[in-house]
Amino acid sequence: MTPETLTLNNGPLRFTASAMGTGPLVILIHGFPDTRDTFNAQLPALAEAGFRAVAVSLRGYEPSSQPADGDYRVTSFAADVIAWIDALGETTAHLVGHDWGATIAFAAAALAPDRIASLAVLAVPHPARFAETYLTVPAQQARSAYILEFMSPDADAMIVADNCAYLETLWRKWSPGWSFAEGDIGPMRRAMQQPGVATAALSYYRQAFDAVSDAGKASQALMAGPFAVPTLGLTGEEDGCIAADVFEASMRAADFPGGLRVEQMTGAGHFLHREAPDQVNDQLIRWIRRH
Repeated sequence: MTPETLTLNNGPLRFTASAMGTGPLVILIHGFPDTRDTFNAQLPALAEAGFRAVAVSLRGYEPSSQPADGDYRVTSFAADVIAWIDALGETTAHLVGHDWGATIAFAAAALAPDRIASLAVLAVPHPARFAETYLTVPAQQARSAYILEFMSPDADAMIVADNCAYLETLWRKWSPGWSFAEGDIGPMRRAMQQPGVATAALSYYRQAFDAVSDAGKASQALMAGPFAVPTLGLTGEEDGCIAADVFEASMRAADFPGGLRVEQMTGAGHFLHREAPDQVNDQLIRWIRRH
């Protein structure tokens, strides 16, 4: 089964997507540093389970989706998701987000809960609760030190130097038990070296800390929750980016009035859906079918 390639729009921005299957819509949202190819094991599994699975390239990860005003705020990512649902001719969708894609899925659910049937967030927990937990866990502060590096204006060139060697090192730290092949990491290397993509990807981090401007305050509000949409949280036992215990401590039932379930994937790291696709696919399919 070969994925269909689509182009989705939000105003002038054009987003490339890969789609498989027919049925209720499931949108899969990748993270950093990655591409929509990260869901190559999920698309056919969801299609075979009776869903229309669509993995979309994030804002800025290709020249056609780089906004002229350099807007990489959470509010805009959430609006992108709703525009994708509209472009696909649906009223609602289930969302599956990994890493930054998880944060974006949370934001979309906060922005338009009536448009989101369910959430499944992988590797990144409730954004505001994670920020709180981070302050009390020195080991997590060390794991997240790369974010401070991204604030430097030199970081744009640094992350793509030597064929994205820095980003490959992140993959190895974040998923220490995964012996990935060049076929796994190659799409990321190629995407990051396209014009403007490295700057766009780092702008996610740089703009996330704005709590002063009106747009920044609106983004912070979206990430604060609560989240009324039924939510499944999946974390990898060996995640070297956000530790499993930190993930679990940041996912509290009181923040999820629509229902919450949290599961840990044995033997997997940050890229759990790639490392343990059968485990993750089983969790996703059962969750989406319930909702």
